[in-house]
This record gives sequence, structure tokens and C-alpha cells, in this order.
Amino acid sequence: MRIALLGGTGDIGEGLALRFARDTDHEILIGSRDPEKAREAVAEYEDVLEAIGAEATVKGFVNEMAADRADVVVLSVPPYYVGDTVEAVADVLDKDTVVVTPAVGMQGDDDGLHYHPPSAGSVTELVAKRAPDGVPVVGAFHNLAAGALTDLEFELDLDTLVVADDEDAKRTVRSLAEEIEGLRALDVGPLANAAEVESVTPLVINLARYNDDLHDVGVRFR
Repeated sequence: MRIALLGGTGDIGEGLALRFARDTDHEILIGSRDPEKAREAVAEYEDVLEAIGAEATVKGFVNEMAADRADVVVLSVPPYYVGDTVEAVADVLDKDTVVVTPAVGMQGDDDGLHYHPPSAGSVTELVAKRAPDGVPVVGAFHNLAAGALTDLEFELDLDTLVVADDEDAKRTVRSLAEEIEGLRALDVGPLANAAEVESVTPLVINLARYNDDLHDVGVRFR
């Protein structure tokens, strides 16, 4: 498959790109609003992968071109850009393209980070409203620390929680997620449950902030 990471030059995009490239045989497409920035990121990722002896196909494109070539499109952009990003590539999305969003709305103050969903109820539901009709949207990879993903020496033992109304799309994303070594994908039901999944993210960030022995915190359900 071809997996496009729009905003793939950012922290979560980098982490997912490196893990998918190292652990799977899929072609990884790095998308950016600036194609030169995408190509620069690809060169950096290839250096990291080469240093550990990993062979992978990673290419860089402007977002629209990456999405047009992909089977799965991951919107690895901040929550305040995610709606505009999906609309910017809407013309190249169809019912055979699975759109995945890991974005979470949060606000910070002196006490920590707090869940701050949009009026749609969750960022995942916002993406579903902004995506073209018939394009399946899946929420996944919300609660993963970018630092843990990008550090390829760090052995994952984590769960990612997956929500979607389209069962086939959900199975596709769960299968892809579990190709990443040390990652288990759990079904949390339809998009209506996305807010509960997203709200875990500020919790784990606050745990890391207030506990010196906890870094790059994630979740694992027993």
C-alpha cells in the first residue's frame, strides 16, 4: 500500500513515517504544503533508516500529490489545520481512500493541558464532516508520544485506540497499525466515541509533566 503522511515533516508525521518505513513494506509518501520541505524531510528520514540498515521507499510531494497517490492518508497536522488540510486535498480523495486523523484539540494553562474539542464533538468527527461524502474517516494514533515513535531504539509496548463508522476502513487501519512493532490496535467503536479516545492524550501528557520517571507516556490496556 501507499501511505501518505500529510504534514509528514512534523513530529508525529516523522515518527509514523520512520516506524512504517522500518517495520513494513509499504511505500511512504511525505506530504507538505512546501514540496521542498517534504523532500528535505525525506532525505533526513532516509539517513536515519540507512544508519540502522533499514531498506524503505520514502518519497516527498506537495500534500495534494501525496494524497492523490495514496491508499491511506494520515492527516499528521495540528488540529487547527486539519479541517483546511482535508479540504485542500478533497478533490483527490474518493471512497477507496482511507483518511486517518490522530489530531487532538487541547488548550494549556499553568496546570497542564486540557481537552478542548471543536463544536463537532471531536477532531475526528470534524474531519468526517469536512471530508467528501463517501470517503471513510478513521481516528487512530492519538495517544502516541512523538518522541517514542521517532526514537527507533525505543521498544514500543503500546496500544492505539481506533474509531470509525466504516468497518472495512477500521480493519485496514488496525491492520496497518499492528504492522508497527510493539503497537496493538484496539477497536473503540464508531466515530461517536472519538472524544473519549482523544481526551486520553492530554492525560498522558500531564502524567509525563508531573512525574519525573515517566517520559513519552502512552497507554497499554491489560
